[in-house]
Amino acid sequence: MQRVCFLLKVRQDRLEEYRERHQAVWPEMLTALRAAGWRNYSIFSRDDGLLVGYLETDDFDAARAAMENTEVNARWQAEMAPFFEGLDGRPDEGMVPLAEVFHLD
Repeated sequence: MQRVCFLLKVRQDRLEEYRERHQAVWPEMLTALRAAGWRNYSIFSRDDGLLVGYLETDDFDAARAAMENTEVNARWQAEMAPFFEGLDGRPDEGMVPLAEVFHLD
């Protein structure tokens, strides 16, 4: 199992709407994430827009590739892209895993 943590930056003036959108993630997007092997996926945000994502998967590259092949992911990423700072592409392309330094178990 691979644990993945990444950082992104949401535009501070769009943060409240970003949070609201994630209270109602499309059911077909949730289904696609699960089918692609994304487990225990969580997103946390700070008031300045710093976003921390965490997930568990067997193979992050394979899980990302599986999502790239879905129509729902293309729609979701297109809708979410304007919320982010400093990205040249889609938000999912900006998910650069942090190096794991310690894990209790």
